[in-house]
Amino acid sequence: MKVGVIGTGLAGLTTAIALSKRGFEVTLTGHGIRRSNSYLAQAGVAFPLADGDSLRAHVTDTIRAGKYINDEEVVWGVISKASEAHDFLSSFGLRFELETEGGHSFPRVYTIKNETGKHIMKVLWLSAKELGVDLVRGTAESLGILGRRAYGVFVDGEFLRFDAVVMASGGFTGLFQYTAGVGTNLGLMTGDAILHGLPARDLEFVQFHPTGYVGKGGVKLISEAVRGAGAKLITEDGERFVNELSTRDIVARAIYRQMQKGKRVYLDASSIEDFKKKFPQIYAFLQKDGMDPSKDPIPVSPIAHYTIGGIAVDLWYRTGVKGLYAVGEVMSNGFHGANRLASNSLLECIVSGLEVARTIARERPKNLSRREPPYRPFEPGEVGAIRELLWEHAGIVRTAEGLREGLKKLRGIEADERLKLLARGVLECALAREESRGAHYREDFPVMRKAFERPSFFDGRCSL
Repeated sequence: MKVGVIGTGLAGLTTAIALSKRGFEVTLTGHGIRRSNSYLAQAGVAFPLADGDSLRAHVTDTIRAGKYINDEEVVWGVISKASEAHDFLSSFGLRFELETEGGHSFPRVYTIKNETGKHIMKVLWLSAKELGVDLVRGTAESLGILGRRAYGVFVDGEFLRFDAVVMASGGFTGLFQYTAGVGTNLGLMTGDAILHGLPARDLEFVQFHPTGYVGKGGVKLISEAVRGAGAKLITEDGERFVNELSTRDIVARAIYRQMQKGKRVYLDASSIEDFKKKFPQIYAFLQKDGMDPSKDPIPVSPIAHYTIGGIAVDLWYRTGVKGLYAVGEVMSNGFHGANRLASNSLLECIVSGLEVARTIARERPKNLSRREPPYRPFEPGEVGAIRELLWEHAGIVRTAEGLREGLKKLRGIEADERLKLLARGVLECALAREESRGAHYREDFPVMRKAFERPSFFDGRCSL
C-alpha cells in the first residue's frame, strides 16, 4: 500500500517513519528538512513529565492559553500521548534539558541546546532514509481529488498516485510580511484543500512571536527560552513594561503598543550567564551583526510565527475527503484553541504523526481507480502584495475598518486563487469574530465575549 506524505517537517517525518515501520511504502514530497519550520525550532517540546507536573496541569495550561475554545477531548487526547512522543524521540538517542516557557505552570519544555528542531530533524531524517522512505524533491502544487476521494498529489506538474495522502505541509506564516519561518510556507495546500471543498478551522488565529530580530541576515527568532532564562523586555528608556513570561499574545501586543508610541523595544539578556553556551544559534547570528548579548540590548519586534488555523480534521486526523489526512500545523482540530501554548506545536507534530499512522493502518484505504484528477498549475503571482496586506490589515491589532479595507484591496491583487482564498478566509473570519480572544485582537472589541466561545469554519464563506 502506497502513502504519499506532503512535507518534510517534523509531522511529515514522524508520519513517514511510523508508517514505514508498519510496512507501508512511503513517499515524502518536499525540499528536505532545512526548508521546514521544524528545523528552525529553537526552544523545545512540551512534555508533562517532570516531578510535580501532571497531565491535568498541562491540559489546564493549554486551555487557559487557548482562551477556552479548545476542544477539550482533543487536548486530553494529545497530552495523554506525550509520554509516547517522548519515548519516540528518546528511542533515537536524543537527550534533553528542561526549561520553562511562558504560560506553563511547571518546567516542561524539553530542549537540546536551544536548537531542538535541528537536532531532532537530523536524527529523524537519517532514520527515514534507513527505513527506505522515498523522497521526491519538489513543490506539491495541487491535491489529486475527484469527488470526495483523494487519488494522489501533483508535484511540479507530475501526478503521483497513492492509496492515501497525508498533508503535512505546514502553516501559512509566509503569507505575512515579517516571519522568521520559511518564506515558502504560503499555505498553498491549505488553500487548495479549501478550493476542493474542505473546510478550514480558526483561520483568524495567527500567533505573533513577541521577539523577532530583524538583522543583516533577515528576520530571525529570539527564542522564548531566552526570556525563560531571565532576559527582560525594556524600552529605549530602560523601562520594563510587561511580564516577560505571559503568553505570547499578551507580550506581542505589549511590545506593539510601545512601538506605536514611537519607542524602540529591546531584550536585555545581560543577566544570563554563558549565553553563548545556552543559545549558540542565537549568539551566532547576533555576533555576525556585531552584537554581544552579554552587554548589548537586542532590538526586537513581533513577527508572524504560527498559524493556529488549518484544514479541519477529526480526532484521528481525517479530513472530509476519503484517503486524505492532515497532521501538524497544516491542520486544526481545536488543540490550540485561540492561542498556542509555547512548545505545544512540536508535541502536536509528533503525536499527530504517530496517530495518523495508526488511523491509516486501521482503515487501509485502497486506490483502485486509474482516473487522473485535473491539474492546477501554481503561479504564485503578487505574493508580496498579499504579505503586505495581511500584515497591515490582519496583523497584531485588528479593526473592522482595517479588515474590510483589506478585503477590498485583496480583490485587486493578481495572485494564485488559492492563496487569495486563504487570505480572504483570514480576513473574513477575523471580521466575523467581534471580540478579542487569544491571538486574535480586535481594537474595536477589546474583550472576550461569551457569544463567540466557539470555533470558526471557512469553506469559501466564514461561519462562526
